[in-house]
Amino acid sequence: MSDRHISQHFETVAIHAGNTADPLTGAVVPPIYQVSTYKQDGVGGLRGGYEYSRSANPTRTALEENLAALEGGRRGLAFASGLAAEDCLLRTLLSPGDHVVIPNDAYGGTFRLFAKVVSRWGVEWSVADTSDPAAVRAAITPKTKAVWVETPSNPLLGITDIAALSQIAREAGAKLVVDNTFASPYLQQPIALGADVVVHSLTKYMGGHSDVVGGALVVADQALGEELAYHQNAMGAVAGPMDAWLVLRGIKTLAVRMDRHSENATQVAEMLTRHARVTRVLYPGLPEHPGHEIAAKQMKAFGGMVSFQVEGGEEAAVEVCNRAKVFTLGESLGGVESLIEHPGRMTHASVAGSLLEVPADLVRLSVGIENIDDLLQDLKQALG
Repeated sequence: MSDRHISQHFETVAIHAGNTADPLTGAVVPPIYQVSTYKQDGVGGLRGGYEYSRSANPTRTALEENLAALEGGRRGLAFASGLAAEDCLLRTLLSPGDHVVIPNDAYGGTFRLFAKVVSRWGVEWSVADTSDPAAVRAAITPKTKAVWVETPSNPLLGITDIAALSQIAREAGAKLVVDNTFASPYLQQPIALGADVVVHSLTKYMGGHSDVVGGALVVADQALGEELAYHQNAMGAVAGPMDAWLVLRGIKTLAVRMDRHSENATQVAEMLTRHARVTRVLYPGLPEHPGHEIAAKQMKAFGGMVSFQVEGGEEAAVEVCNRAKVFTLGESLGGVESLIEHPGRMTHASVAGSLLEVPADLVRLSVGIENIDDLLQDLKQALG
C-alpha cells in the first residue's frame, strides 16, 4: 500500500488500496483504461511499465494491488474467471507426475478441471475430507505439491482448519491453496493463517452485483507471485479493464454487504432448523454444525451461504427451488439478490458418480441483502 493508505482497518483499505486519484484530472475512481497498447518512450522504454494490456493494464493493476492488500499477500493477480485463475495456478505449480490433494466437497468446476483437464497431462489427484487433518495427512504422498481447500466448502458448507492444514502441507513440502470465495477477505484471511495461495471467483461476493465474471490469485511469497505473473502473461486469460473496474467498485461495499449477508443467512438458517419439512441445515453459524468452533475462530462471521436437505428426496428439493419467488432460481452466488439452486442438477452436475457427488435432496441458497421478512416468507411458502 502507498503511504496514502495508512489505515489497517478493512473497510478503509477496501475503499482506498490501489485507488490512487487520477494525476491528470483528480478523479477519485481509477479510470477504465480501455486500451490495448501504449506509446513507448523510445525502443524498450516503457512508460509506467505498460506496453500491452495482456501484460499489464492500469485498471487491472489497481484491482491487483487492492486484492493483495485485502488478503495480506505479496502479490495479487486478476483473471478472466475463477477457473482461469485456478488453471494458471495449477500449470505454474505442477508438472506431469505431481500429485494434489483435493477436498471431498468442492465446486463442480474445480473438480472438472482436475478430473477432465489437468489429469490428461499427467497430474494425479486424490480426495480427502479436509475437515479432518488426519485424513489429509494420510492422503499426502511424496509427489504431493499442493493441498487444495475450500472453506466454507461448496455446497455442503464444510469448515477446514486452515492453520492446521498449513502445518501439514508445510511439513510435506506442499503449498496450501485456499479458495476463499465463500468467505471473502472481509470474513477470513487465509494467508494470515498460513495459506500459501488464496483463490477467488471475483464473480461472487467481491463483485457482488451479478454483473461481472472474474477470478484472482493472491500469494504470500513474492517469488511465486512473479512465476504466476509470467504464466498469466504467457497464457493470457487476464481480467479486462471494464471487468477489473466493476470488481473494484464492488469491493468498496464488500464489508457492509457481507455484514448483511451474514445477518440474513443466520436468520434463514435458524428458521430452516425449525421447519418440519427440512431434515438438515448446513450453516457454520449454527452451534450444532461440526465445524462451528473452528469457523468461529478463523472467521469474523459465517457468511451468506446456506444449504439444506428436505424430506421427499430429489423431486421435492427441485420443487422447492421452482416455487421460490424472491429467491431467484439460478447458478452462481454472492450477489445482492438472493438465489436458490439444486446443486445435484445445476452447479455440481459434473461430480455425479464421483466421491464428490452431492445429496440429491440438497438445496443451496445464496442469501442476499433484501428485507429478511420477505426472504423468510418466500422460503416458507416454497417449502409448503
